[in-house]
Amino acid sequence: MLGRNGHSYAVTDFQLRPDGFERIVVASASTSETRAGRIAARPLELEAYRMMALRGLPIARSLLNMLNLAERDLARITSEIQRSARPDQELLEEPTALAAQVEHIIAENGSRFSASKAYQGIVEARLLELRESPIPATQTIGEFLKRRFAPAMATIDATAQRLAALSQRIERAGGLLRTRVDIALEEQNQQLLARLNRGQEVQLQLQSTVEGLSVAAISYYVVGLLYYLAKEAEVEGERRGGMGGTRTG
Repeated sequence: MLGRNGHSYAVTDFQLRPDGFERIVVASASTSETRAGRIAARPLELEAYRMMALRGLPIARSLLNMLNLAERDLARITSEIQRSARPDQELLEEPTALAAQVEHIIAENGSRFSASKAYQGIVEARLLELRESPIPATQTIGEFLKRRFAPAMATIDATAQRLAALSQRIERAGGLLRTRVDIALEEQNQQLLARLNRGQEVQLQLQSTVEGLSVAAISYYVVGLLYYLAKEAEVEGERRGGMGGTRTG
């Protein structure tokens, strides 16, 4: 029964007939034609929005196998990260490829899952507007949908949440690997800088040695030159002194 005072009835089994249509019987003997029209429109709207909400169910079911495989692959990758079974740079390719796959699926189906969630809200609102009360020995439309429609929507919602959670877990695993790769590269850079510093120190020592040898060689040649100049001056002085003594005699 529908309405606050049970003024109308709506009966359906939500089964498709061979012609592709459902049958919804709406009866109202104690209300106006205008209200009867509104009452008849509500179950039709309810069923239309229910079918739109369920469009995400086949997609969610088709993704279950992929989600299981992806979660298993991620568990294996994180185990290899923990054991350091392979080089980090090589291992980083796997979560990157897995993240691309998951993000592609989210981009393709995220709007469908969001639409199903929105239509679910409309269905629940329309159910409240019906203001149902049970007919003895029968289920209300709301009770029927709770047993069949609600589990389907829970499957869609769980699939969307698993995709989002998987994307975040892959991002964390990739971030951990990238951090380890960055740390390894930083250590390599520090080692390279240390070798360069040692090379520069050796070069400075060689340069200082060469400069010291150069100063010593120049000093040696200057001292030798001064010695020869002094020797020449002494010889010249003796020669001039001898010439002066000869003239005097």
